[in-house]
Amino acid sequence: MTTDAQEPTLTVDELAARAGVTVRTVRFYGTRGLLPPPEIGPRRVGRYGREHLARLELIDALQRQGMTLAAVERYLRRLPPEPSVRDLAVHRAVVASWAPETVETVTRRELERLAGRALGDEDVARLGAMDVLSTVRDAREDSVDSVGSADSAGSSDVTYRVDTGLLPLGVQLLDVPLSQETIMAARTVLLDHSRAAAHALSRLLRDAVAERDPEAVRSLSADMEPLVVQALLTTFQRSLREELREWLRKP
Repeated sequence: MTTDAQEPTLTVDELAARAGVTVRTVRFYGTRGLLPPPEIGPRRVGRYGREHLARLELIDALQRQGMTLAAVERYLRRLPPEPSVRDLAVHRAVVASWAPETVETVTRRELERLAGRALGDEDVARLGAMDVLSTVRDAREDSVDSVGSADSAGSSDVTYRVDTGLLPLGVQLLDVPLSQETIMAARTVLLDHSRAAAHALSRLLRDAVAERDPEAVRSLSADMEPLVVQALLTTFQRSLREELREWLRKP
């Protein structure tokens, strides 16, 4: 695994497994310039780090939006030079926000393939608590339960209904050194405030275009949605950075 110092410690096989792609794909992306070259360690073994994984995740998000490989290359060329892992994650979050809500029913093995890692029963239970997935106790029936215990998560006859848009975020949260209670409290804060902002902005825009033709309103809404999302993301990032600076300045 990658260390806290972000040292490149993944082999090409480990990187491919974490990203849910093949080794051949990793090497192909390298030849196209989509991935920076690995660091060469002892015995001439290439080592990959968090930046490589973040780039693969961004590429996957772009392709899920229907982008061709040529379009992905153009997108990546427009990124700032040597973007950080955080920068890449922000770009992926923006891209993923446009993905339609997709729920897939999968087996435990398929779930781990989508997650790009092995998942213990406790991991699956935590993903269930975050509403990333729910269990279907018997694939022949339509009875669905939330994942509430390690016992139900590990049952051999369980399949899972997975929100594939939320799964990457949920898997990353598994490694965050915060309690489940803190993560769920943060989720509640984000949902409450984002819904309040969406409601207030929708009412503001609705009042501003109340006299316009319905077709013109629909066209304006389509144009405004990406601008509003970008504005919200930029404003939130700057506000969060200011809060962190204030917090770190305190004795």
